[in-house]
Amino acid sequence: MNLPNQLTVARLFLSFVFVALLSIEGVEYTRTAGLVVFVIAAITDFLDGHLARKHQLITNFGKLMDPLADKVLMCAGFVLLTTLGLIPAWMVVVILSREFLVTGLRLLASAEGVVLAAENLGKYKTIMQIVTVIYFLLYLASTDHWLRFIKPVFDSFYLGPDHLGMLLNWISLILTLWSGCSYVWKNRKMLADC
Repeated sequence: MNLPNQLTVARLFLSFVFVALLSIEGVEYTRTAGLVVFVIAAITDFLDGHLARKHQLITNFGKLMDPLADKVLMCAGFVLLTTLGLIPAWMVVVILSREFLVTGLRLLASAEGVVLAAENLGKYKTIMQIVTVIYFLLYLASTDHWLRFIKPVFDSFYLGPDHLGMLLNWISLILTLWSGCSYVWKNRKMLADC
């Protein structure tokens, strides 16, 4: 397994560590640790694709698993933030629906021997989703002792979850819907037999 694919697998593993950390209640610094793990996992998302293209290590495994690992990480982030009351559940349902639709389309293509790679619009969507989740994780981590100095910043200047947070949610949602519709439209021939 080449290095980009190892990074993809590592992102899957880090997604589970992230979920475990944010699921622990009442323990100091778990939210900060969750933020750090999420950021490291997001960095692997950039690195695996960059290294695969730079060193011509693009594989069918990477084309299929890289977007899947992204979806697992992002779905974990959005679901956990919903359980903490920071993102409306209906938005997360729409985002997850898009992710499952695209994954289903990829599986359908894979059954026919075709690998559908991620598109640029989908990559921008992922970047915006990562920014949104990191913003909320930073907000959550601001309750940990060593980051408490950040809390007043969030409470001032409309930077809290009710203002900037909702703006980020809406931008993520719009990009998610746009990229999903574009992906389905470009690959509509795969659905012709349905």
